[in-house]
Amino acid sequence: MTAKILVADDEPNIVISLEFLLKREGYTVVIARDGQEALDAIAKEHPDLVLLDVMMPKKTGFEVCQEVRANDALQATKILMLTAKGRDTDVAKGTALGADAYMTKPFATKELVQKVADMLGLTA
Repeated sequence: MTAKILVADDEPNIVISLEFLLKREGYTVVIARDGQEALDAIAKEHPDLVLLDVMMPKKTGFEVCQEVRANDALQATKILMLTAKGRDTDVAKGTALGADAYMTKPFATKELVQKVADMLGLTA
């Protein structure tokens, strides 16, 4: 079974590049361009992993993460926070709200592909 990944980011260039990269690796990719769209997509699609930007319109990545973790039906959803906010306090906040991992932008695509594979229990 192919893993399904939700890319939640409001920056079109990042969405396009992540979608291309992940599809090339063989994943099914779903896109959300704001926090509310991300929550709706998570509830509907039940992705294996969410690549979640912190700074998005409507709801922040922190709010999305908190709501996903508060929903028993979505507990198994893995969340990788992707953000330009790399301060220790931001990382601590994301982790405290239930993010499984945290990567700061810009990131190396090879590093991201490996992180995704690790989080899904696969080897890249």
